Amino acid sequence: MRVAFVSLYPDQRRSDGATARSRRVAERLAARGHDVSFLCSKWWEGPLDSFTQDDVEYVAVTEGPSARAFASKLPLALRRIGADVIHATNSPPSQVVATRTAARVLRIPVVVDWWAVREGDTDRMVRRAARSADRVLAPSELVKTGVRERGARADDVTVVPDSIDVSLVRSADVDNRADLVYARRLDERANVESFLLALAELRDRDWRAVVVGDGPERDTAVETAAELRIDDRVSFLGSLPPAEFVPILKGAHVFAQTATVEPFARELLWALACGCVAVVEYQAASSAHELVEHCERGVRVTNPQELADEVVAAADHDRASFNETFVGYDHSHVLDTYERVYEDERGAYGFF
Repeated sequence: MRVAFVSLYPDQRRSDGATARSRRVAERLAARGHDVSFLCSKWWEGPLDSFTQDDVEYVAVTEGPSARAFASKLPLALRRIGADVIHATNSPPSQVVATRTAARVLRIPVVVDWWAVREGDTDRMVRRAARSADRVLAPSELVKTGVRERGARADDVTVVPDSIDVSLVRSADVDNRADLVYARRLDERANVESFLLALAELRDRDWRAVVVGDGPERDTAVETAAELRIDDRVSFLGSLPPAEFVPILKGAHVFAQTATVEPFARELLWALACGCVAVVEYQAASSAHELVEHCERGVRVTNPQELADEVVAAADHDRASFNETFVGYDHSHVLDTYERVYEDERGAYGFF
């Protein structure tokens, strides 16, 4: 199958949850033998208009990240690709509308992978984008609800979660350096202070904690740990690849999820698969609680004091380094879902 991805911002130009998700899916489809092109603004050096990396052909629609120029040039670029299905990210919404216009002429389906509305996306265009797709893919029920509120029909929205490498979880060694783990990009929505405040409530107990992740709020988090006088037992490890992150999770007992905004809590998913007891601080704009709703090794809380109490209660759970419940989130299973969606939408077009 020939799949054309559409995203003004590729992960190599501006990395966030949405662009990383698109890049991972594109690369895994290519690894399965699909012909994958990624239409984007140019992010590589040199005169070439296209560039191949990890078997994905990146095609420069524009030299720079101008949403207006990208939308105007996109229909012709899509015509040249000759795709069987188009997979577009939801932001900026103008690219979704332009994709829909081209797809009608080319008679091919449009699948929109919806993550979050970015700053600068107008409500009018967001609503047009939500109604433009043949199929909308959402990483969680939270995001699905948001898309429906913006005009997408319920039957047109399918939840497709992020995925993890279950074989890595099974085979990785156990690193016992920490009892408690927090992991996420440390930005203004990380809310790592809730985790640190909970640890401060437990300073008279024996524990070791790590914070995995980097970002603009890292220095503030380090200062907070020092002010709470727990910095001697909290290690800030920065960003880690899965091969280094998973062993730490397998050796830990509790994973804390406190971020205020989370379309899909991928680090939490890794932790659950690694056998951690998950303590999730409920946040209105986070989907993290969805992963623990029917999980014996997971609980929801609403504040740092409750988080601290549940850390203590986690001692009632035996330590584990693998949780069979989450094998369905393996890369291969989730990629199967993408392929089925593509085939279903192609088949629907065949009836007209």
